[in-house]
This record gives sequence, C-alpha cells and structure tokens, in this order.
Amino acid sequence: MQPTPHPVKLVITTGDPAGIGPEVSLAAAKDFLSHQPDVRITLLGDASLFKDSSGKSPSTSDHLKIESISLGSPRVPGVLNPANAQYVLNLLDRASDACLHGDFDAMVTAPVQKSLINTAGIPFTGHTEYLAQRCNTEHVVMMLCAPLPAGFLGIQSRKDFRVALASTHLPLKDVSSSLSYELLLETIQIVNQDLHDKFGIAKPVIRVAGLNPHAGESGYLGHEEVEMITPAIESAKQQGIDVSGPYPGDTMFDPSALEHVDAFIAMYHDQGLAPFKFVTFGGGVNVTLGLPIIRTSVDHGTALDIAGKGIADSGSMLEALRLAYELALNQRKLS
Repeated sequence: MQPTPHPVKLVITTGDPAGIGPEVSLAAAKDFLSHQPDVRITLLGDASLFKDSSGKSPSTSDHLKIESISLGSPRVPGVLNPANAQYVLNLLDRASDACLHGDFDAMVTAPVQKSLINTAGIPFTGHTEYLAQRCNTEHVVMMLCAPLPAGFLGIQSRKDFRVALASTHLPLKDVSSSLSYELLLETIQIVNQDLHDKFGIAKPVIRVAGLNPHAGESGYLGHEEVEMITPAIESAKQQGIDVSGPYPGDTMFDPSALEHVDAFIAMYHDQGLAPFKFVTFGGGVNVTLGLPIIRTSVDHGTALDIAGKGIADSGSMLEALRLAYELALNQRKLS
C-alpha cells in the first residue's frame, strides 16, 4: 500500500492501569509502525506505565508519542484501585474530544474494568454507551469483526466475519423490553450506512436474528419477531437495504451465509458473541458504529491475572489498530 500524503493519526487509550492495556498498547503500536510508515500513534496514559523492568522509558519519535495523563494512585499490576477510575475516564474524554476536534483520525481503546468504575461511584455500562454520550449520539451500535481463519469451513477467499448487536450490556431478563421496532430499524440503518461509508462496501448484505427459539415460530414461542423484528426488516427493505430475517439464532450463522453476508445482527450480547468468539477468539475487534468519530477496540478484558508479567498477547490490539487505519483511509475517500 502506498503511503498516504498526510499520515493517519491514531490515539490509543491504554485502559485500566492494573490490567494488560498499557503493555499490549505499546507492543502493538511498535509492531504496527514497523510495517506501516504513514501512521502517527499517540499513547494516552501515565508515563510510568510504559517503563520496562529496569525503569527505562520507551524511545519515542514523530511516529510514536506518549501523552502522559497522571494516575490517581500508583499502579499495582493485577490489583484494581478505585482511585484510578476517574483516570480511566480521563483517557476516554481526552481521546474522544481530540477526535471530534480533528486532532486524530481514529481512537483505539484498551480494556477497562466496568466494575471498578462503578465501585468508585461513577455509573458506567461500557465504552460503547459512554462514547455515545460523550459524542452526543443517541443511538450507536456495537459490532465485532475479524477475518475468518484461512480455509475455515472451506471458504477460500478472504472474508471478514462481522456481528452487530441490537442490545449490548444488559441482563438477559431486560433484553426484550429494551427492543422496539424503531430501535431495530435504526440499528439496521446504522449498520448498513457504516458498512458503506467506513468499510467501503458498496451494497452491504445483512442478516438479522430473531430473539426467541425458532425465531418465535410464528408467535407460538414469542411475539417479538411478529411485532417488532419482522416489521423493522420489511421497512429497511423498502428503503433499499439488502437485509433478511429474522433467522433462528442457532442456524443464522450457517457456512453458506458466512461467505456472502457482510454483517449479522444479533438481538443480545451472547447470541452474537458466542459464535463470533468461538471462531475468532483473540483476533476480534470491537467497532462502535453510528458515532461521528472512528472507534475500535480489543475484544478481550483486562486480564488482571497476567498483567505486568510480559506475557500478554497484543494480537487483538494490533488488529484494532489495523482496522482503525483502514476505516480512517475509507473515511478520507468520502471527504
């Protein structure tokens, strides 16, 4: 790929300091820059988090910078500290504001510990919801994507597996009441629009799951499909969107669909992410659709048990950087 005239500028929020975020962020940034010269990466986080075991800070350059934001309390690897909850949010605030102002082309986020932030008395459901509020966006969509393993189920060409969620971090008992015709139609519209604008897919093909076993079996096993999901799909079709469903959750991801569908929309978290992570574990990227900025993220947690031991795999962060770069290039083509 030819270098771009103006370097793509990416910012990484390095996540909870007690977890593996700082170390995988630095490792992935160095790896990515070694293969992609037309990128500038800024790591957000306390400078002390990036020192090696001898106390030496990493070398920086025009390509790799560290913008230090002070911790609330010194870091102990693997030990959560509520005093650092606001620090974690400060990273997100700085990155999202900078992206909105055009200082960066995209932001990439390392994992945070939701329970820690809530323990500190700050309501926090997740990155997706927090960034929607920061960007004053009423409806965003969480989508996971990753390339299918080579030769998976006989698929020979390179194919990305993408799963979007109609609801995100909710107790299962609350999923049905959170859904509506309007929300589902908007979800389909957002997925379709961002696949076109950010992923560069001319005519996205989308599949939508039902909520109930057998997709409700014509109302016998639930009414959500009849009352909300099917009407939303039909309205989207009338708008020219190539969408189908609702499909039973246990058969929606059949091999023939994997080859030609650009995105699957699941009704709730585990319905979509269980099959996704079974196929792609460790290589997935979380993307927030519908935002006025580009945001990608790792698809794993803080891994407190291995933090600071130098054994964390930075593969997911590397994929998140690659995707952020690609989406930023696609966005430039439209501007």
